[in-house]
Amino acid sequence: MGQLIKDLADWFSEPTRYTLLTTGLLAAVLIFRKKLTHPYVFMGVMVGMAGFFLFAWPDKNFNKIITKPDNVPIVILIVSVLYFTWLALRRGVLNDERTKRGEPTLEGELAKKKVFTWPDLVYTELICIVLFTAALMVWSISIQAPIEEPASLARTPNPSKAPWYFLGLQELLVYFDPWIAGVLLPSFIVVGLCAIPYLDTNPKGNGYYTFEERPFAISFFMAGFLLLWVSLVIMGTFLRGPNWSFFGPFEYWDPHKLEPMVNVDLSVLFWVDILGTERPLSPLVRELPGIVLLLGYFVILPPLLGMTLFKKMAKEMGPIRFNILMHLFLWTALVPIKMVLRWTMSLKYFIGIPEWFFNV
Repeated sequence: MGQLIKDLADWFSEPTRYTLLTTGLLAAVLIFRKKLTHPYVFMGVMVGMAGFFLFAWPDKNFNKIITKPDNVPIVILIVSVLYFTWLALRRGVLNDERTKRGEPTLEGELAKKKVFTWPDLVYTELICIVLFTAALMVWSISIQAPIEEPASLARTPNPSKAPWYFLGLQELLVYFDPWIAGVLLPSFIVVGLCAIPYLDTNPKGNGYYTFEERPFAISFFMAGFLLLWVSLVIMGTFLRGPNWSFFGPFEYWDPHKLEPMVNVDLSVLFWVDILGTERPLSPLVRELPGIVLLLGYFVILPPLLGMTLFKKMAKEMGPIRFNILMHLFLWTALVPIKMVLRWTMSLKYFIGIPEWFFNV
């Protein structure tokens, strides 16, 4: 039975299944949030995770990954993200129910119970500082700092990983050119965050937790943060092993593991595999399928969504705000789309023009 559980965990850790599983779990939590955020359900999930952790701890491969000094903070990160995500959704559910009954929100009631900064707040902060200082001292003494030998061109670590907060970007470099993964997408993230106050015209949900008053904004944020950041950090930390290959949590990190894969561009799939002809010599003609596909994705899809799925939002925001939001949304959605296509179809680029150093 124990080996079956380990085999299932390794099977679900395959990147396509892992991504579909995490996406499905997030969708289920948002759709069935009223039941799944109940304290007893959350306690059951946490007890189940603790039980799985205790079961997996004796496994030498699992133990080696979890106890690596670099990876200990990621375990704490997972627990913290789960708790605060549950807390936010739970308070949002309670506030939505209270609003329907005509009652003030939880934050509105707490605002009436004001206390003095001194001594109440400062005293509480002092206790927290002392406790966290003691915890950090114990941590620094019990866990050896992950300092390796001086860098050498003759001996590079395998795998060579960035710090945990850059693992998401390092994972994106597998699927996109550096100018997209390292420049364009981070720039869109920064610009998108700066543009939120100017794009969002919904005055509701300010100062209190809710979901029903801002379903798209909250779902979009949680998908971006949990699926395209935290999930990629977990993937890069625990599932990426030697030669940047995928390994399950109970699988031995064999440096000799090879995954033969020939990634091909969309133009190869279209001209060679589908039409059975040679690719045209002209770069523009050769990459025409990818150009048409991306133009349809970024030019035709936004107004189409504005007339169908997001009709109400488009009317409230106006054409300029809505189109900017949709382009940010579509760029975000392009990341998991490209990842799944790489894993399932070995797709390298939609548009690959190395002659002009332009690859998408």
